[in-house]
Amino acid sequence: MIRVVLPPPLRVLAKIDGEVQLAIEGEATPRAILDALEDRYPVLRGTIREHDTKKRRAFVRFFACSEDLSHDSPDKPLPDQVVKGVEPFLIVGAIAGG
Repeated sequence: MIRVVLPPPLRVLAKIDGEVQLAIEGEATPRAILDALEDRYPVLRGTIREHDTKKRRAFVRFFACSEDLSHDSPDKPLPDQVVKGVEPFLIVGAIAGG
């Protein structure tokens, strides 16, 4: 099981308490995680990725094993620690301002 941690506003929207555990069939990639997450919680569609292009929204970041995966290919395999459930896949809302 892959562990996914969402930012508080998305947890509230999807009525999730704590982290989510997902079973991913095939290779575990950010795209596979997001597909499974949106299938399980349809209310999250369009909040993490654009509806039409499926590209990551500008103020959403992905982290795993202390690495920023936000600009990697969505089809790049995730680290083994994430696949084994040791480390979570983090979806984080970025902050900007001045």
